[in-house]
Amino acid sequence: MSDQRHPVHEILPFGQMFTYGFQHVLAMYAGAVAVPLILAGALHLPVDQLIFLINADLFTCGLATVIQTMGFWKFGVRIPVIQGVTFAAVTPMIMIGKVHGLTGIYGAVIVGGLATLLVAPYFSRLIRFFPPVVTGSIISIIGISLLPVAVLWVGGGNPSSPDFATAPQISLAGIVLVMILCFNRYFTGFLKNIAVLLGLIIGTIMAIPLGFVNFSSVMKAQWLGMTTPFAFGLPTFDITAIFSMVLVMIVVMVETTGDFIAIGEIIDKPISQDDLTRGLRADGLSTILGGILNCFPYTAFAQNVGLIGLTGVKSRFVVAMSGVILMVLGLFPKMAAIVASVPAAVLGGAGLVMFGVVAASGIRTLAKVDFNDSQNLMIVAVSLAIGLIPLAMPDFYNKFPEWTQVVMHSGITAGSLTAVILNAALNYGKDHSDFTTSISGK
Repeated sequence: MSDQRHPVHEILPFGQMFTYGFQHVLAMYAGAVAVPLILAGALHLPVDQLIFLINADLFTCGLATVIQTMGFWKFGVRIPVIQGVTFAAVTPMIMIGKVHGLTGIYGAVIVGGLATLLVAPYFSRLIRFFPPVVTGSIISIIGISLLPVAVLWVGGGNPSSPDFATAPQISLAGIVLVMILCFNRYFTGFLKNIAVLLGLIIGTIMAIPLGFVNFSSVMKAQWLGMTTPFAFGLPTFDITAIFSMVLVMIVVMVETTGDFIAIGEIIDKPISQDDLTRGLRADGLSTILGGILNCFPYTAFAQNVGLIGLTGVKSRFVVAMSGVILMVLGLFPKMAAIVASVPAAVLGGAGLVMFGVVAASGIRTLAKVDFNDSQNLMIVAVSLAIGLIPLAMPDFYNKFPEWTQVVMHSGITAGSLTAVILNAALNYGKDHSDFTTSISGK
């Protein structure tokens, strides 16, 4: 199949594209607004600034997604990947913000994005060190690492709440999960592909009489909210802040590479070195735009990888539509508030399926590996073990130097680096595809 005839380039009817795109937005919305919420709380920002940050974040998420999926010149990986703010930057940004304020954060973000843009062609050469034994391990770690997020949603989203993980919350998530499975089993075509969306809509309707849906934020939200560049002042540049953000962007490039490869496996379109270079350049450009538009570093959002595998919809134009929807939500806060009203428990029922699909996709990739070779078994075993340490004990690395915590607290990054290093060390010199992988695939 030629590249241009691949399903990733298929343009669907507008109604289908919008519906599939909206489904992606619902799946990632909670994660998309989490970073502004955390940062604003840590820096004690007033409510009006928090609302502005959320609107700016949604708009830039959408813009970054359009750049990544549609592409132009030498930017954009051109596969169905949604962009969102990386959680790897949260702690460094809080530290920078407490000393230098938001302008210090944005100065570091802009330089970090510029560094990513410049380094992308060189970093992408590492893709030859991502054979199935490595990619399968990384994809599995991504899926497993996301599952605690789904479990948190199932309980209601707030562990400190007295209603967290009560029978009604868990039952609602369970019903959504069962509905998605039934829709996926008994429906066909378009309806099967929107099984997650149907589950979210029906689950939200069922949650209204239970008191889990709060529309007060919809009533308070403004109709129009414009994102203006440098709204908090011109960026300031501090060497220490810049160094920490560049380190974050190295972590982001590792995670982005894993997400691109995961999507490539699911849509049956191997990611080439050129693809990865364009994708990382787009990350860098989007991060620069984030600093200009009062936002943060951007990366591929792993939350939506499972949705692609679940629906089988491979078109990048569908996710480009998600980007357009996000931009509109960023300009119209009242619409964004409506989307935000979906209860966490409802999202949790869908998240269990979607994130589980990512882990299962990694297992499917590992099925291609020759496990008669004990070295491959060790690579998978150790990379999974290292990658899941932050999952088992989130505070495990708290006594490490701060600059190492940026890497080690991300199980995906730690596991990915472990898999790449072990594969290079244990499979070096072997005459088979478990050491390197072709970079010519399209």
